[in-house]
Amino acid sequence: MDPHRLRNLLHPDLLRKRLEHEGKPRTTLSFYRYVRLEEVEGMRHALYAEWQALGVLGRVYLAPEGINAQVSIPTDTLDRFRSALDARPEFRAVPWKIAVEDDGRSFLKLMVKVKRKIVADGLADDAFDVSNVGAHLDAETFNRKMEEGALVIDMRNNYECAIGHFEGAYLPKADTFRGAIEEVVGMLGERVRGCEGEKKRESEEVNGEWPLVNGNATNVNAQPAIKQSVTHSTTQQPEILLYCTGGIRCEKASAFLKHHGYTNVNQLHGGIIDYARQVKAQGLKSKYLGQNFVFDERLAERITDDVVGTCMQCGTPCDRISNCHEATCNMLLVQCHACAEKYADCCSPSCREIHQLPMEAQRAWRKGRNTRSTKTKAIRDPEGLRRRIREEEELIALHGTLHPELTSINRKEEASA
Repeated sequence: MDPHRLRNLLHPDLLRKRLEHEGKPRTTLSFYRYVRLEEVEGMRHALYAEWQALGVLGRVYLAPEGINAQVSIPTDTLDRFRSALDARPEFRAVPWKIAVEDDGRSFLKLMVKVKRKIVADGLADDAFDVSNVGAHLDAETFNRKMEEGALVIDMRNNYECAIGHFEGAYLPKADTFRGAIEEVVGMLGERVRGCEGEKKRESEEVNGEWPLVNGNATNVNAQPAIKQSVTHSTTQQPEILLYCTGGIRCEKASAFLKHHGYTNVNQLHGGIIDYARQVKAQGLKSKYLGQNFVFDERLAERITDDVVGTCMQCGTPCDRISNCHEATCNMLLVQCHACAEKYADCCSPSCREIHQLPMEAQRAWRKGRNTRSTKTKAIRDPEGLRRRIREEEELIALHGTLHPELTSINRKEEASA
């Protein structure tokens, strides 16, 4: 088959209608494997043709280092899909993680892409041993180690943590994996230096000496060169528990931390998705609270009834996450139903004003403008957003609009009518 035909060319609205009328139950699942792949382009074309015939939808990344897949499969073809995977030695017996909540609409199309890496981690893999990963823990062991006082670290982005996380976990402020891992390395370094300084002060006080005070501020984000392996005293190191959505990010994160000299590194096997399955199957208490962010049409799946987030627009408890409906914004934000109605599913009065225009006027206004979410995926400063909303509402009250440029657009629309 012509490789140019091995991709979807249909409009999302048509795909959505087709899925609604399909009338079949679907199962959303994910899997990954680090394995050396040859002829990646040829494999991409073969997988697309094979999986399209099975009715598979989803997002799949292939790279010389392996596969990372999130897919939706007609439930009655699951066995055939399993057989097709197992027929390839590279993917034989690869474990699946079944979605916790599934409405059958997680994906609209099948997309199989060839990438340089299966996770965009921004790390130089030749600078550290990516195979030297942390110990994989099941849900029961993870819970026990939490109770024993281990340091729990969320390896997801800030907007993922906003609607759910483990009790007492360190939540990075970064909105990329590279930013998160650098922040974590800095946090751990500061923690270890603090423990060492405390022991030094205790020793000096016992000996009748006063410690010298260093007035220079420590740069928490200053990192050792990646190729430099750092050694920390094992007596000062915390026991580290890493977790992420499905486990793949923790593979790289644990290896990176071990490269930086941390020896007691553990990771949640199967991530939050499999943790939820194990907790339910074994009758364990879930120490993960709230929802699990997912990168598909669902955006989130509920793990517990706890609400750990707050609406970014009004501050009320909330864990409903959505994209701003203004097309050039598209920023993720936590937004309660009342604010969604007030701001027309947008993040601000400015975006609301554009979103409520007739479609032709929206297109005219968007012409030549970049989408904000290509640079930043989510609202990072809720207080700043609330301040901006107040200021914009005052301006609307004074001038009737936040976009004076719409006057000329509206004139053109009226002239052409």
